[in-house]
Amino acid sequence: MLGMVFTISEINQNPKLLSNITLGFKIYDSCFMEIKAIQSAMSLLSGKQVPIANYCCKDRPLLSGLVGDIMSSLSIPIARILGLYHFPQISPGANHPILSDKMQFPSFLRTLPHDKFNNKALAQLIIHFGWIWIGIVSADSDIFQTSSQQIKSEIQKLGGCIAFSEQISIFSPTEKLVRLANLIKESSVNVIILNSDEVQIQPMLNVLHIQKITGKVFILTANCLISTVIFTEDSWNLLNGSLGLVLYSSDMPGFQDFLSALNPYESPHDIFIKLFWEKAFNCKWPGTNTSGTVDHREAQLCSGAEKLPEIVASLFELHDLSYTYQTYLAMLHYVKHVNFKTTIGEDFYFGADSDPVPIYSIINIQIFPNNTYKLIKTGKIDSRASQEDKLNINIKTILWPEVYNEIPRSICSDSCLPGHRKMIRQGQSLCCFDCIPCSAGDISNETDAVDCLKCPEDKWPNERHTKCIPKAIEFLAYEDPLGVTLVAISGFFSFTTVLVMYIFIKYRETPIVKANNRDLSYLLLVSLMLCFLCTLMFIGKPENVTCMLRQTVFGTIFSMSVSSVLAKTITVVIAFKATNPNSNLRHWVCSKTPYLIIFFGTFCQIILCMIWLAILPPFPELHIQVMNPKVIFECNEGQGVFFYCMLGYMGLLASVSFIVAFVARQLPDSFNEAKHITFSMLVFVSVWLSFIPAYLSTQGKYMVAVEIFAILSSSAGLLSCIFCYKCYIILLRPSQNDKKHLMGKLTFSNNT
Repeated sequence: MLGMVFTISEINQNPKLLSNITLGFKIYDSCFMEIKAIQSAMSLLSGKQVPIANYCCKDRPLLSGLVGDIMSSLSIPIARILGLYHFPQISPGANHPILSDKMQFPSFLRTLPHDKFNNKALAQLIIHFGWIWIGIVSADSDIFQTSSQQIKSEIQKLGGCIAFSEQISIFSPTEKLVRLANLIKESSVNVIILNSDEVQIQPMLNVLHIQKITGKVFILTANCLISTVIFTEDSWNLLNGSLGLVLYSSDMPGFQDFLSALNPYESPHDIFIKLFWEKAFNCKWPGTNTSGTVDHREAQLCSGAEKLPEIVASLFELHDLSYTYQTYLAMLHYVKHVNFKTTIGEDFYFGADSDPVPIYSIINIQIFPNNTYKLIKTGKIDSRASQEDKLNINIKTILWPEVYNEIPRSICSDSCLPGHRKMIRQGQSLCCFDCIPCSAGDISNETDAVDCLKCPEDKWPNERHTKCIPKAIEFLAYEDPLGVTLVAISGFFSFTTVLVMYIFIKYRETPIVKANNRDLSYLLLVSLMLCFLCTLMFIGKPENVTCMLRQTVFGTIFSMSVSSVLAKTITVVIAFKATNPNSNLRHWVCSKTPYLIIFFGTFCQIILCMIWLAILPPFPELHIQVMNPKVIFECNEGQGVFFYCMLGYMGLLASVSFIVAFVARQLPDSFNEAKHITFSMLVFVSVWLSFIPAYLSTQGKYMVAVEIFAILSSSAGLLSCIFCYKCYIILLRPSQNDKKHLMGKLTFSNNT
């Protein structure tokens, strides 16, 4: 009220505001009653103390407008009546959204934004601090319940969740308040919105104090007037460190001087000042009977000379002049088209719906040990600013409740780090979730990701699944431990083969070397050595040449090796069967027969390989698999059927060799290798039969390694089974390596 009186005085003294117009005023008290508010408005319209509907007294100054009421519930019935006459009503406090409807309230304006902006600004403030798990306590009225629903909707739009929403009033039973206190105590919510006027939340704060519930940050809406006069000392301390939204206010130059200059004798028509004076100085006016705000039996007489400036700060709530400032802005004449600057240079104007552009100050309640307090402005929410500048907060100026050393957290679940995704707990709020690591091939590069993202085919997640990195190219390299091992094995057996050949050449004139065709033994040893060495073509980065040659060269050399074994076996059979004069094999006894067998056995494989290379030869290929962390660099075999035909042909030669050797196993042991060849072919066939499923079940460098292992093991089987026994005789049993011994064995064998 004093703000309005001060503003009228300022307007009358400033010719730039309302030139040639002098303002006066009448003040009515609505006493928080709708009937009183309507009666007062009608009195102003008719000019009579007892209002007369549709009657206007002409012997009075022109009535320009009505300022009030602060409460929406009282402003609405007044606005409906004044709207009939298109008589302006300007409210500094009513913020119900319905009052923006110009069809119902054509002449209503206000100097503060309606609740929609308040609720939206509140949600922005909540989410700015990362608070997504919120409780709401609102006054038990239609207006506040509607407002709470809007707050809930705005918070949910920004990704927050409401843990609970409760209604209270000054008449709430103690049982309900205790239940609410237990709910707050047990909940993980640390931030609670108090959407109420100050009177309704007072009982709840008292119960919270009794229950010793601390560590909660309360957020007060603009509907709550912050004043120690309203709260008890205990409940007031619970609000230490809390935040609130208040209507934006600025300096009112000269207002504090105006307050200090108040005096009953200077304002004889002010019906409130004597009551105020009695309460301020605990005195009584002589010959008066006031409202009983002081004990007149003990109070001294008021003189009017008491020094008001000394106690102005303790009497008036100068920390928050938000509503006073709105009243200061509401003294105007041409209200619908107002656009002016205040005395400190700030712009003021109404929006399209006749509401002002919303601006809110963010305050922090700071209570000190000596029970003094300050309402510190820590920021501002200005809808006129650009999107990135709408919310401006200086966090360094905020004092949080004592239990917190930094910004409090209010969450249901800890944030999911990058590399994880949220999985909502069944039956619970969206803010309550578990963090699940991203599966193979997926990443998340932000906190609290709802879903993981799949990497492109040529990329794979890093170890933490936070970003996609190029897949490593995999092939069996010489530097690879597996490659080194296989090269070493290949070298060892190649050297062993050379050593065996050296032994055979050195002892080439001995009977055991001459037996079963010495030249075939040399050829077999050379082919085995080439088999060991051809594995080197499978190791290293795939190239066009190596891809084309490695399978064909391997198939050709192996066919020659097996053909040599077959030739040795057939030679033994022919040699012994031809001794019978009636045998048809006598004309096959010649030196060219084994070489013809080797030639035709190898030539067929060469033809097969040439057809393979002519139709669709093998080629190097990057094999990208979505769920594989590596790009496999391999040789595409082209027509896979040729590869298996090549293996099948080798198997056919080995099978024939096995059968022939098995038939010849009863021939004299000293002159043939049938038993050793039988066993060697058994090893050979076993290795390659095992190779096929192992080859098909692996990929990449391990598939190549499987084939190399099959080549080495089958070649080593031939080498050891056929030549180890002979080397043993040559080196360690030279007495058995003579013709006499071999002939004796022959006689023994023939006699049996």
